[in-house]
Parts: sequence; structure tokens; C-alpha cells
Amino acid sequence: MTASEPTIVATSGGHRVGTRARVMFDALVYHAVDLSGVHGRRPRILYVGTAIGDAEHFTTRMTEAARTAGFDLTPLHLFPMPNLDDVEGTVLDHDVVWVMGGSVANLLAVWRVHGLDAVMRRAWQAGVVLSGVSAGSICWFQGGTTDSYGPELRPVTDALGFLPYGNGVHYDVDAGRRPLIHRLVADGTLPTAHCTDDGVGLVYRGTELVEAVAEVPGKGAYIVRREGDRAVEERVEPRRLPAPPG
Repeated sequence: MTASEPTIVATSGGHRVGTRARVMFDALVYHAVDLSGVHGRRPRILYVGTAIGDAEHFTTRMTEAARTAGFDLTPLHLFPMPNLDDVEGTVLDHDVVWVMGGSVANLLAVWRVHGLDAVMRRAWQAGVVLSGVSAGSICWFQGGTTDSYGPELRPVTDALGFLPYGNGVHYDVDAGRRPLIHRLVADGTLPTAHCTDDGVGLVYRGTELVEAVAEVPGKGAYIVRREGDRAVEERVEPRRLPAPPG
């Protein structure tokens, strides 16, 4: 079972602190699973931790989060080599791809070396729901703002481009991101940008933004457009998702 059309869920969330586990999936991950249309069996989640160097401790936390949620999770590692014989077949055999945050610049470089950028495009076109947080959000767009290169935020403009927009993550918690997005849109470095506060996700069917959703109350999504030589921001009220079980 796959989504009825190419679907991306780009977020600044998806995880929460658990009581029995260090990390649990929050409503945005459950929503990505719902959008895949899976029913009658356990959902299959592919976890991709390239942006944090396939850190084993976080793979363990994601595996436990999936077990608690009732999902089957497969980690895709690219360090020190791919951990799967058939990477493309494995990606296409899953309902949802969840990409962890970290360094989007490193993620893009490593994916391209291994041809995973092309694999992800084919999976998207086949109806596998592509989703993720932070770097795992920016990667699907034309680019965004990143601390991949050091503490000072800089633009990344060579992301995968499945979605023809810029992307701003952690919009309400990192003070430098909003003004940088505005500057990059105003000067044409980035196209119209779609941005999320922490706890908010954006749902795309094909390349069309169809809905903003939130797992945290009071948070927002934003569209930043260029008008003349300045950027203009519009707030989009997200729909509050139901709390996940547990």
C-alpha cells in the first residue's frame, strides 16, 4: 500500500520525550503513516540517519520508538558502507521514509555519492511517503537555512528540489532563521519559502502544499514571498493533530 499520489510531510517535529523510552514518535510521524494508506498490517518505516552520521545510539532510540508505536522500522545506514544489499528495493518496500535532522549539507553529499537522491525521487513518484525533521525537511526543497557549515546560519541552495520552494525550519526557536529566510527570499537566493515552527509539519501532494498540521498548540506555519525588493510573510494556521497513543 502506498499513497495515492506523491506525498511529502516536511516538519520541524515528530519526536517527543517518552516515559518508558528516551524518544517516542509524536503526531507528525503518525500522520505520515496515515497518509501512506497502510492498513491491515504493521506500518513499515525506513529510518534514514545520514544527517547525524548514522549515529548508532539514535538508531537504537528510533527502533525503540517504532516498537512502542507498533511500527516495523528498518534503518538505512550509509556509513561506513550501505547496510543493505538492495537499497532501492528496500526504500520502495516501505510505507514511509523518515529522515532525521542534522547536517543537510552532509546528507546531500552522501546521498548523491550513493545515488540515493535518485532512489528517493523514484520512491516519491511511486507513492512512498517521504518525511523528516529539520535537515530531513529541507532536503526535499530547493534549499533553506542551515548550520551545517558552522554556528553561523548560511543558505543551502542545492537540495533535492522535489518541492520548488525554500524551506525554513525551527522558525520560532532559532532567532536567526526568520531574518535570514526573509533576506534570502528578498534577494532571490531562495524562491518562495515555506516555514515551520517547532511541532509543525507541511503536507504536499505532488508539489502542492495542501495543509499545515501541528502536534503542539499555538504554533504556526508561514509562507514567505518576494514582493519587489522585500519579503512578505503570511501565517498559515495549522490543523491540530490528535495526540498519539501512549
